[in-house]
Amino acid sequence: MTAKSPQHCGKNKHLIINKKLIALFISILLLLTLILLFCFVLRPTKPHFSLDQLHIYQLFVSPTYLVNSSIQLTLLSTNPNQRFGIYYDQIQFYASYKAQQITLHSYVSPFYQDHKDTNLLSALLAANAFPVAPSFSFDLGRDLMAGRLVLNIKANGLLRWKLGTWVSGSYRFSVNCVAVLLVFGSSVPFTSKQGTQCFTTI
Repeated sequence: MTAKSPQHCGKNKHLIINKKLIALFISILLLLTLILLFCFVLRPTKPHFSLDQLHIYQLFVSPTYLVNSSIQLTLLSTNPNQRFGIYYDQIQFYASYKAQQITLHSYVSPFYQDHKDTNLLSALLAANAFPVAPSFSFDLGRDLMAGRLVLNIKANGLLRWKLGTWVSGSYRFSVNCVAVLLVFGSSVPFTSKQGTQCFTTI
């Protein structure tokens, strides 16, 4: 029986370490390949939103530049994906006019949306004595005289993708809907029943 020299044992240790490093490298490479496959082949499509109806029951600004508002809206949310479901963990709406927020945030309860599914979301947006810029009253009066009022309905929140039993981390998203209302005089309510596509970013 021959004994192995210390030099021979050292070579074996180096071979074992090299094999472990190669195995680790291959594992990392496979993981990166799976991530790239998910991103480029199975990448989920962002959800679609459209404004179904909008009713303005109150929109008044005081001489001290404080606005009172009450807006009821219904919004359609559609998941266009064939494989991915969507968890909406947080979603909040508000209205703006001339880049100025005119309502407080209104929150919608968290919900799950299956693939190729559509949900109807309703929210009441309101504010009492909400401060606005001095130009607000002039802009509003001019648009009412012109018979055309343009509002932005905005939403932001957090969502997660679901594929089988796998659930992703949270992603921030934002939605912007442009509502054009034809008004006759200054008496409310103002109503928009024309469907409007919204812009979604994630």
